[in-house]
Amino acid sequence: MTDKDETAIAQVRVQLPYHLRNLAKIDGEVSLAVPGPVTVRAVLDALESRYPMLAGTIRDHGTLQRRPFLRFFACAEDISLVSPDNPLPDAVVQGREPLLIIGAIAGG
Repeated sequence: MTDKDETAIAQVRVQLPYHLRNLAKIDGEVSLAVPGPVTVRAVLDALESRYPMLAGTIRDHGTLQRRPFLRFFACAEDISLVSPDNPLPDAVVQGREPLLIIGAIAGG
């Protein structure tokens, strides 16, 4: 999908942590139809639309800010602190790589 192709629908793969898959009764990976431009915000909008029980679990209801103990990864890169309106990498948009939503891991 190119910048000119903002009306196209992308099939985006999303991997969720176990507790969110369990809440939504999802087995494995989710494939979502996301209208362009494909951003983290657009993917989360599609995810919450399809699985309303996830609304408020990944991002705050009011502010739509990412929950502190969740991280977003695309193509092995942490994009948690990048604007949710930035376009996702082509590999994610084209379905070759999933968008990973993982629980933050503490350790030392």
